[in-house]
Amino acid sequence: MSDLGLNHLYRGKVRDLYAVGDDHLLMVASDRMSAFDVVMAEPVPQKGRVLTALTQYWLDELPEVPRALVSADPVVLDTYVPGFLTASEYHGRSMLVRRAEMLPLECIVRARLAGQAFDEYQRTGTVHTMPVAPGMQLTDAFPEPLFTPSTKADEGHDLNISLAEAEALVGAELVARASSLCLSLFSRAAAKMAEAGLVLADTKFELGFVDGELVVCDEILTPDSSRIWPAESVVSGQTPPSFDKQPFRDWLATLDWDRTPPAPMVPDEVVAITSERYVAAYERVTGRALSSWYGA
Repeated sequence: MSDLGLNHLYRGKVRDLYAVGDDHLLMVASDRMSAFDVVMAEPVPQKGRVLTALTQYWLDELPEVPRALVSADPVVLDTYVPGFLTASEYHGRSMLVRRAEMLPLECIVRARLAGQAFDEYQRTGTVHTMPVAPGMQLTDAFPEPLFTPSTKADEGHDLNISLAEAEALVGAELVARASSLCLSLFSRAAAKMAEAGLVLADTKFELGFVDGELVVCDEILTPDSSRIWPAESVVSGQTPPSFDKQPFRDWLATLDWDRTPPAPMVPDEVVAITSERYVAAYERVTGRALSSWYGA
């Protein structure tokens, strides 16, 4: 990106951010894979393109959703970043976004009992300290999707918090606005996924302010931010297959690794099947071939 005259601002576990003038950023999704905040040495082919393509798909499917995200079209990007059309290695994994003042919360919506919520429920019978119905099993649906925020840690792990704790951080009015936006977006996306035979178990949104408006930022409804299950495989009390990095997680579970650097070497077959799972996520959700997306 230095060849295009862009200033590199930030390198995350997956994304890199570059300044585009005073009002925009270029968000580039890499093929990096991480676990427990440790980035693996081996990239997962197509991962960055899938994350970007799915985000653009949901922006097109839900045009009424306020967003900081502008476009992933290389022609559009070239008007903001002269020369981008010739930088083909970034096509399909780059998105122009408006600069936003980020909300210091991870906005998670949960429709099914899974992940950290299941772990907490087993210990205390609560989800983000909120009481929920007794006797629930893994993958069971809540009566209604729950807005369950967490902190946004600069380093280390985010921490699940209660609504009251979120209100203490940003105020009750802003929590209510964030909850309304995220629950509405989740319900519409879940309905569309159901039409494709998929269950949206949970997802994480990142919100921020652009010109005083609360908008969706970063990726939307991707395998990195969501649990997406094939509906025909969801059985109460059992872990269903998922369209995300589950093969990678399963392999990690076999290791005696202390979850600190250096990262273990990921076998070629684990990289390959994880890549296939990401591509399958895009194609199952959208009904389109990834080969038709930019950067093929």
